[in-house]
Amino acid sequence: MCAPHLSRRAVLAGTAAAAALTAVPSLQGSAQAAAPTYRWRNVVQGGTGFVTGVLFHPSVRGLAYARTDIGGAYRWDDSASRWTPLVDHLGWDDWNLLGVEAMAVDPAHPNRLYLALGTYSQSWASNGAVLRSDDRGSTWSRTDLTVKLGANEDGRGAGERLLVDPRDSDILWLGTRHDGLLKSTDRGATWAAATGFPGTPSASGQGVTLLVAAGRTLYAGWGDSDGAAANLFRTADGTTWEAVPGQPSGVAAKVPIRAAYDKHTRELYLTYANAPGPNGQSDGSVQALCTANGTWREVTPVKPGGTTPDGGTDSFGYGGVAVDARRPGTLVVSTNNRWALVDTVFRSTDGGRSWTSLKDSAVLDVSETPYLKWGADAPKFGWWIQALALDPYDSRHVVYGTGATLYGTRDLKHWAPQIRGIEEAAAKLLISPPAGEAHLISGSGDIGVMYHEKLTASPSRGMASNPVFGTATGLAQAAAKPAYVVRTGWGDHGNGAYSNDGGQTWKPFAAQPALAKDAPGPIAVNTDGTILLWVFVHWDGTTYPAYRSTDNGGTWTEVPSFPKGATPVADPADPTLFYAYDTDTGTLLASTDSGLTFTARAAGLPSGDGQFELVAAPGRSGDLWLSVKGNGLYRSTDGGRGFEKVAGCRASYALGFGKAAEGTTYPAVFMVGSIDSITAVYRSDDEAKSWVRINDDRHQWGWTGEAIAGDPRVHGRVYLATNGRGIQYGELV
Repeated sequence: MCAPHLSRRAVLAGTAAAAALTAVPSLQGSAQAAAPTYRWRNVVQGGTGFVTGVLFHPSVRGLAYARTDIGGAYRWDDSASRWTPLVDHLGWDDWNLLGVEAMAVDPAHPNRLYLALGTYSQSWASNGAVLRSDDRGSTWSRTDLTVKLGANEDGRGAGERLLVDPRDSDILWLGTRHDGLLKSTDRGATWAAATGFPGTPSASGQGVTLLVAAGRTLYAGWGDSDGAAANLFRTADGTTWEAVPGQPSGVAAKVPIRAAYDKHTRELYLTYANAPGPNGQSDGSVQALCTANGTWREVTPVKPGGTTPDGGTDSFGYGGVAVDARRPGTLVVSTNNRWALVDTVFRSTDGGRSWTSLKDSAVLDVSETPYLKWGADAPKFGWWIQALALDPYDSRHVVYGTGATLYGTRDLKHWAPQIRGIEEAAAKLLISPPAGEAHLISGSGDIGVMYHEKLTASPSRGMASNPVFGTATGLAQAAAKPAYVVRTGWGDHGNGAYSNDGGQTWKPFAAQPALAKDAPGPIAVNTDGTILLWVFVHWDGTTYPAYRSTDNGGTWTEVPSFPKGATPVADPADPTLFYAYDTDTGTLLASTDSGLTFTARAAGLPSGDGQFELVAAPGRSGDLWLSVKGNGLYRSTDGGRGFEKVAGCRASYALGFGKAAEGTTYPAVFMVGSIDSITAVYRSDDEAKSWVRINDDRHQWGWTGEAIAGDPRVHGRVYLATNGRGIQYGELV
């Protein structure tokens, strides 16, 4: 996936306590009603994240698994040609387990599957866990670990770090980043440090980078070597470990990344780089170890460090490696972090003595996922290629993961995303327009803004272009003029744009404040589309006042009275009204002169968390709702002059509105929050007097507090932004 959004996780870790509240009156009680039946599905975008590992089962034709850095694990359904998500049951409190550090299968027991989960290893993140299944991931047993894992940290494309011992299926091995090698003798139910392992754990290192079996001998890669000391160890009895004699040294073999064993030739192939990756690699090699006699040979297809056509340096490392189970000496390896000449997959049929670059003859078809063009006319073969797998039952079926998708081929020439069912976007912004072709416009981390003319197919226009963004930071629509939409984000050729056709096509702002390049924040547009307010927030957390434009971004002027870093909110009915919530002071401010000046109204509200959310109810002037996380939910019906706390709502993290229920006039209210002890997705059809939970224990998707939006045209339909499982949408059955 896209770079980790660490600031969000850090915020989550510290929100248990908030500032004391000023006493305020409460609205009448909010009982939880009987739950309706909902059907949940992904809005199809088409992968959109970093696939860090792919594993074909060696004993079952058509069975494979994939892991991602923040979006869970999947099982390949060969009959349906799509992936099935396996850990959507993990809920709010387990958000850190949506990152899959490693996976393992048991060749002797085809239904067994193991996952090592844990997204971050920082102090604010929870410990990792191991899931074990006897039915290919349909149901799970869980063991919580006493150590942390790091599926979205450097080295996340290495591995696998989890292994079933080929001599005894009850024994499992787990390599950790900071706590050495762990061993289980009861199929993962309990774990302890492996005795005799020579690696010395480091608080800041990579630890064990890979585990692989070569016959009955186990090998472990060690990522904390300086390039001179040993970084590959082995054991023949599961107790005594030793450094593998004669192993390569130097910068090009500093970190073992991945390994694959050819049982026919008894050679173990390993990829190396000078850094764990996926970024930061500039050197690397491929090595082959004959396990029968201990001899090594270098089989690197192309050595990094050459000159590119423009005179630059061709720097990269090596990532994935896979062997052909049917053809001795046939294998594939991938380059990684090769930006200048673009990463490739090399194939050899003679044990690495000669190689062919599959990229050179590749025909890419991304018609099913047009966003992979990234605004250009032709997609790249890939980048961050560390996941690489070769079907043990089909020598011409190769798949590889990139930072955005999973490509596959059946003839070694024609490649297309093999991604159906995998959705890994970190969604951040959602709009459901009241009219027009699309029922949804979204903004995500790394892939910008998308116009969803269908919910069941990747958007035909791909990522919004002119300009192309990486991460979207702002998305707004004029309430009375829905054809007018604006967006902001991190872009190389501008940081803001507007659309006059509902988000189908875009024009960049003719000008932008100097702050925009390094601190593009959220944006708001008033109800008739004549006024823009753009806020700037630097990646390091530094905040700035808003800037105002009255000419589609042609000119901008600072608004000194706007609270720094606050998210502007336009009144849905009055074009002269804007609101902003100052989380530093717990104060609601309003502007009655189209955003020229802001003055304080309500004070004494919860403070101290920059992620509190202020939302205006559609079609009504001055009807404001304030989600303040663990402090609950507040409402104002007088433009923010006074707020009342909604009784019965223990916590509110995200709030949105949809079409009113039949026989009512007030919009349906959707919330990610807590009515009782469970943080879940709720709907209210009576202005938050009562709530129904609309998701279930099988559909939780970890952390879901970024955004939620109801559909103004379909009662009950709701769109939910997740941090790693894309956009989910639920509908009444």
